[in-house]
Order: sequence, then structure tokens, then C-alpha cells
Amino acid sequence: MAERSPLKTFRNIGIIAHIDAGKTTVTERILFYTGRSHKMGEVHDGTAVMDWMEQEQERGITITSAVTTCDWRGHELHLIDTPGHVDFTIEVERSLRVLDGVIAVFCGVGGVEPQSETVWHQADKYLVPKIAFVNKMDRIGADFHNVVRQIAEKFKTHPLPLQLPLGQESDFRGVVDLLHLRQIVWLDETLGAQYAYEDIDPSLMPDVLEARDRLVAMVAEWDEPLMERYLEGEAIGASDLIPVIRRLTLQLKVVPILCGTALRNKGIQPLLDAIVDFLPSPMDIPPIDGVNPQTKAREHRLSSEQEPFAALAFKIVMDQGRKMTYARLYSGKLKVGDEVLNVSKGAHEKVSRIFQMHANKRERLEQSGAGNIVALMGLKSATTGDSLCDAKHPILLEPIDTYEPVMSIAVEAKTRADQERLLDTLSKLSEEDPTFRFNENPDTGQTIISGMGELHLEIVVTRLDRDYNIGVNAGKPQVVYRETIAQGTSAQGIFDREIAGARHYAMVELHLTPRARGKGNVVLNKVRGASIPEMFFPALEEGIRDGLSSGSLMGYPVVDVEAVILGGSFHESFSSELAFRVAATMAFKEAFDQGSPVLLEPYMAVEVLAPDEFLGEVLGDVNLRKGRVESITARKAIQVVRGVVPLSRMFGYSTALRSATQGRATFTMHFSHYDVSSQS
Repeated sequence: MAERSPLKTFRNIGIIAHIDAGKTTVTERILFYTGRSHKMGEVHDGTAVMDWMEQEQERGITITSAVTTCDWRGHELHLIDTPGHVDFTIEVERSLRVLDGVIAVFCGVGGVEPQSETVWHQADKYLVPKIAFVNKMDRIGADFHNVVRQIAEKFKTHPLPLQLPLGQESDFRGVVDLLHLRQIVWLDETLGAQYAYEDIDPSLMPDVLEARDRLVAMVAEWDEPLMERYLEGEAIGASDLIPVIRRLTLQLKVVPILCGTALRNKGIQPLLDAIVDFLPSPMDIPPIDGVNPQTKAREHRLSSEQEPFAALAFKIVMDQGRKMTYARLYSGKLKVGDEVLNVSKGAHEKVSRIFQMHANKRERLEQSGAGNIVALMGLKSATTGDSLCDAKHPILLEPIDTYEPVMSIAVEAKTRADQERLLDTLSKLSEEDPTFRFNENPDTGQTIISGMGELHLEIVVTRLDRDYNIGVNAGKPQVVYRETIAQGTSAQGIFDREIAGARHYAMVELHLTPRARGKGNVVLNKVRGASIPEMFFPALEEGIRDGLSSGSLMGYPVVDVEAVILGGSFHESFSSELAFRVAATMAFKEAFDQGSPVLLEPYMAVEVLAPDEFLGEVLGDVNLRKGRVESITARKAIQVVRGVVPLSRMFGYSTALRSATQGRATFTMHFSHYDVSSQS
């Protein structure tokens, strides 16, 4: 398929949104109307094609990003449906890194919700052009103009409404197309597959003409020839506007906005037209940049099959025990049997199979080329963010940002036989998901798993049981703390001991100073004179890093500390690297204990949407949890409460909030910063 399609007809796009805005339902309709699937899947029935994992079907949410390919108007669409839940932010991050354009889906009632802002800003970070789709226009309280206003205010962008809703709430039956000045009505009996173009209802004409004039004036502001024609009162048609809107969308100056209701099968075909008309092909995006690992010079690769091969591995999936690597091919060609260089790992690997993916189903390809998103088998060392390229033309692409876990639980296998398989399986899961970590506690012998939240860890435990047949007992969630000092302090560490018949001696003097929150650790060398020979400096730094790995309060990593090596003493015959490393660790521990050590815990940025009458209960509950309310804003009959709360106080919050507000309030939270523990 990929070999036949010209590159300019490709669209690598993703669907991003807040949880429950309707991303997966929009994707299901796209697959149905493009003929890719012959039955419409529903999230609430657990039959959505893109939510293929058992847990996604049960919970009615997207957990892992799924890739598929379909055709519309002679264009090949590679589509990624991403999760909306904050615990799976890494899935959005790594998808946006390899996409050329996105559809941001907003709920017509909820508008711009907290996680919508997070994913929008992630797209901005990678300069990804966007179109917006206001979904659920048939719901009570849906307000298209309010959502457009929120998009303008919250994202400081220029929304460009290309449609107006035809009918309100339960009377919603179609859209008014402002570009072509016609209305589009869907025929319910065909499940929305058939629709009719009609003349605009005369009663709507004044509003439609005013909106059309605003649209033309806004587009003309950025295009001089169009502005001249507009000022002279010339008629400006859709064919004049579409190329200019496309250019402005690719330059991130405007965001075209459409509306509909995916669940009621209205509005999807014009959205597909907008993907083709306004979102970029691989040829429209700037060449991919990277560094040549041999010359250290910056190089770029054009999106062309004539260029040397370069790709980015953006997702790892374990498929029946074998590793499948999802990759975005930026340049060149790739054939089955080709050897590629994994620059990030310095490993040469052979591609044994290439697949075009459709959720969890796959179609074998003999070769693929620039602009494609494919799955590769045979790459043993690849992990998320690795650069794959032609060994003769190496290039290291920018890796993918990951996030630090904030929550941990202890797990133990129910049987001794499973215990041996547990660590191997956890290793596979951590390869798939960079935000999932695990380690064995040497003191207790427990296996600790860490992730982005309660739901994240719950899903890992369920996967161990269902996918790998490993039954585990899980402890209560534990917060991942950090340690630091509150005041500057100095100390000496002396190591003078006989080991295996040889004497080892070193003395090290250190000074520790607390740094501002989030500034990280720094090790500085200010050794006076020649009190310590230069050859021992690496061992000194290693010793300090050993000390930073666990504080004396509860054994958590130490953060935001400046460690300065002031000096020390050595003996020509007895000093060794081992002695200096241990002495540095001893000096660090001593200084840390004298520096008024404190425990730091993760604080979460929390946003609660609650009806007016429950505002008091919500505020009272936040205060009880030792949180700090930062703002309260009204949004019609809803109050939006933003605050910062210690993560340790947020366990079970969703149940408590539902109880306090009769199930009418919702909340989202994400990691904000580390600060002094509310326990201390």
C-alpha cells in the first residue's frame, strides 16, 4: 500500500483530548465511513476496534495508543488514537513526537477541560498543526460558541469556525458549511453513511452570512491578495479560502474548528475532508533534525525515499513474548532483511518483518518508506525514543521525553514458581512503558513497582494476572518521596582500613548546600592545592553519587543539593580509588545528617469541576487534605477549583468526591512539584 501512494497524499495524524470527550468514538466512525471496518464499534459496549485490550473494553477508556490506516479521497490516513487519562500521558507524548498533525476533540458541554490543556500544550511543544472538533453537540448544555471562545482564551490561538451547528441539543441534525455556504444533513437510517447537501434555511441566513464574513476577514488578514479582493467586495469562494487556510494551519496561526456528534453519526465526513484539506503531509513538515554521532555535526533528512534511511522507535509492544517496535520512518526505504543501526544503543540489528498495523491486527509488508508508521520485528535492543538508521549515514534524532513515577506499591507473587517469572515479566512491561519502573528492596526483599497513578498500577497488576498468568498480592499504594537538607553544613570522611592484606587510606572534606526546589543536584570540585591528586577525582564523584542515591531519613533519593569537594589528604603508598570513593560517601552521609534533613513529597495540581451548590463541600475537603486552593472560577453553573494537594492525601479521592457531590463533580490531577512533606 505504502509503495503506491505518493508522499503528498499521506496524513500522519493523531486524535487527542480530555478523557470522555469522545476520541475513540470519533476514530470508530472514521474507520467505518472510510470502509476500513464494516461494523461500527462502540466504547460503551466494549466493541471499539481501537480499544482492543481487554481492560480498555471493560473500563470504557483508552489505555494504550493504537495505530491504524485508512483511505479518504485518494489520501492515505495513518491514525493514532491516544488515551485521555493523565496516568497515560506518556502515550500521548510519544505519539505526538512522531505525528504531523492532530485532531483535538472537545466535549460540546465540558469545553476545554484540564487534560485537554495538557495534550494541547504537548502538541504545541512539538509544533504540531491542529484542527478542532467540537463533539457531543446533541447533549443538553452543548454550546459551540462557548467552546470556540474557551479555545481562544485558554490556548491564546486563533480559532477559525468553518461550520455552525444546525439545531441545538436534541434537535441537532447537521452543520452549516461556511466555506461552501450550504447545510449538511445526515440520514439516520444509513447510520450517517449518507448525507445530503441542502440550501441554507432562510431564517438562519443573516447569522450565516455574518459568520462567513468574519471567517473571510480573518483569513484575509494573513493574505494580501485575498485582503485586496475582500476590500473590493469581490465574491470569495471555497477554492480561494482552502489553500490559504491550509497554509495558516500549517504555520500554527489558526485552528480550523468543526462540530458534530460522533455517537449520533453526524459530522465525521466533513472532518475527514478537513484532515485532507488542512493537515500536513510528510512533505509539508520541516526536515527531521539530528546529530551525526561521528562528526557531532547537525544534519537533517528530507521526507523522501531517496534520502538515507532514518526512523524513530516510539513504542514497544510485547506480542506473545516477542518484541514489536513501532517506528515512524522519516526518510529512505526499509526492506525485510535489512540491517539497521540503532544509534542510541550502538547496536546493529536485522529487521525480520514489517507490518502495517490496524489496532492489534497486522498486515505484512515486504518494504516500506518515508512517511509511514509501521511495526518492526527483530529489533532486540530497541526502546522508546531510539534512533534507527542506515549504518553508513548515522543520525541521532531527538529522544522522547519521559516522566518520573510518583506512586509505588509492593507486589509479591502468590507462588514460588511465579516469583521467578515476575521480574522477567516486569522487565518486559517496563520496556513497553518508560513511565513504569520496578526494583527489589534489598532490605525487605520486596518487589516495588512505580507508576504515574493508582489506575496505572492497577492496570499493571491486572495485566500480570491476565496476560502473563502471574497472580500477585499487591500492597497499598505508597508515595515516592525524596530527601534534601534545610541548611548548609560541612563534614569530613576518613577511611583507613586493611582489606585483603593491603591498607587503604583517604580523607575527604565536603560542604553541602541546599538548592531551590527542582534545581537538581550539583557536584563541584574546589580542591585546594594538591591535597588530593587529580586521578582520584572520578572516584570522589562516584562516592558522592552513592550518597545521593539514598538519604538517611527513609532511604529515598536525595535531591536539590550542591556538594562541594573542599579538599582532603592522601598517602602515596596507601591511598586508592576505593578509599576515596568510600571516604566521599562517608563525608556526604555525615554532612547530610548535620544539615537538618527533610522529607519531600510529590504535590499534585488538582482541578475539580463541581456544581455551584457543592462548592463548600469541595473546598472543605481540599483543606482537610492539607491542600492549598489557588483559584476558583465560575463556568456557567459549574465552579472550577484549582489547587495543590499532597499526593499522599489524594488516595481514594474520586470515591470521596462522588459521595460528597452526588456523583456530579469530576476532577483531574497531575504532578506539580516536590515540597516539604505535610507529614513532617
